[in-house]
Amino acid sequence: MTNLKFEELKLSNELVRAVKDMGFEEATPIQSKAINVILAGKDIVGQSQTGTGKTAAFGLPCIDSIDTENKKLQAVILSPTRELAIQICEEFRKFLKYKDDIKVLPIYGGQPIDRQIFALKKGVQIVVGTPGRIMDHINRRTLKMETVKMVVLDEADEMLDMGFREDIETILDKIPEDRQTILFSATMPKEIMELTEKYLTNPETIKINRKELTVPNIEQIYFEIKERTKVEASSRLIDMYNPDLTVIFCNTKKRVDELVEHLQGRGYFAEGLHGDLKQIQRDIVMKKFRNRTIEILVATDVAARGIDVDDVDMVINYDLPQDEEYYVHRIGRTGRAGRSGRAFSFVVGRDIYKLRDIMKYTKAKIKLGKLPSLTDIEEAKTNNFIEKVKSVIEEGRISKYISIAENMINEDISAIEIAGALLKMNLYDKTAEDIDFEDDIENNSDTLVRLFLNIGSKKRIRPKDIVGAIAGECGIPGKSIGDIDIYEDYTFLDVPKKYVKDILKGMKGKKIKKVSVKIERAKSKKL
Repeated sequence: MTNLKFEELKLSNELVRAVKDMGFEEATPIQSKAINVILAGKDIVGQSQTGTGKTAAFGLPCIDSIDTENKKLQAVILSPTRELAIQICEEFRKFLKYKDDIKVLPIYGGQPIDRQIFALKKGVQIVVGTPGRIMDHINRRTLKMETVKMVVLDEADEMLDMGFREDIETILDKIPEDRQTILFSATMPKEIMELTEKYLTNPETIKINRKELTVPNIEQIYFEIKERTKVEASSRLIDMYNPDLTVIFCNTKKRVDELVEHLQGRGYFAEGLHGDLKQIQRDIVMKKFRNRTIEILVATDVAARGIDVDDVDMVINYDLPQDEEYYVHRIGRTGRAGRSGRAFSFVVGRDIYKLRDIMKYTKAKIKLGKLPSLTDIEEAKTNNFIEKVKSVIEEGRISKYISIAENMINEDISAIEIAGALLKMNLYDKTAEDIDFEDDIENNSDTLVRLFLNIGSKKRIRPKDIVGAIAGECGIPGKSIGDIDIYEDYTFLDVPKKYVKDILKGMKGKKIKKVSVKIERAKSKKL
């Protein structure tokens, strides 16, 4: 199936405008298949991984189904973690740029419930929340389900793994039977199928078939950096590896234009390729790239489909793609025809979870790298320059230039001084911006801290019980929790250092499987 343009879907003009403003040129496969089916009011079972654009797949038709005259609750979206609930709400608010008459509220543990109750009383049409906190509101009668006409189970398999099945079933039983039910899950285990048979009515199954990744000649590395350092990081990689041809991928047309402007301002031969360019303009840019008139092509995923150049040396994912399969297409631009290639990805903040999904899908190890320092670049440029000098000497035909050098020497300028001046003119010179970047850049791997939990296998505790409790009570992403070692009377678990305070505070006085637990630091170790 060909991916559809958003204007080809049966969405309101306001939503199409909002999505266009976000810079997306066309719907992803799951969006192309699911949106019109959901708009038609059918139940759906969608098998799709994180990072495929499924939030828009259910979010856009959900928004268009809301009766704006009715201020009562009309849609409930269940999410396994606080982090995902917040992320979904952030996306919804972007979609609602031209619709100010729809209210969306995230509901999750770890936030004062009084604040949520106050917001609910003001009138909310869409609620996005974790099963535990939504159950809490149902029991308090602060969340009334009688008017709900759509319910979405996002990452259903994750919710079941975290022990939320009983809560989910209770919530679904509270919602009128004539509702529309949308279920998304990366996998389809027996429990999901049982849930589907019990709660969905003649659902349409939508599954995205994925291609396998075969890129043995591509070195894949990621860098954890800040958003504002991406331009400098791109420059450093280009300066360090001195590629003949580089393709840099951005998620939106606006980002492409901004990056091209920055690179050109730094003296690089770069041009952009995106959907706003007419075909004749695209052809001109591609001709320049093939002829090496430009050395850097900055492109969106859609525009990059026309790139048929076999000798691209380096690909940079300036933004991680919204769909894992796009990652495969992107890095496949290098390493063709038996050549080796390099693929670098920039990871900012929560992008690390998207990267983990990409690694899971591609079954490839993407290594954490350290961006080249000023010294590294100086050394690389010096070596490249020396090699070029040697190459020119070997080629010969330099007698005219030798005469110029001899004239300079006759003017009491030594050969060493001439060579030094030429090196200074051609090699790397440190700027204030570079120095700032050295202080700013972050390359270290996350530090894991080992925590001790005074409950173990004797109490029939399982890893998913621990993950579910911490994710639900503390708002910590379940995927971020590392090794869990369960012994008879106690358990050790590894968590990122940045979440330790939240976990110690959030789990204070809490219970897991009706047993009061105590959690404290044990020891730390590096990833």
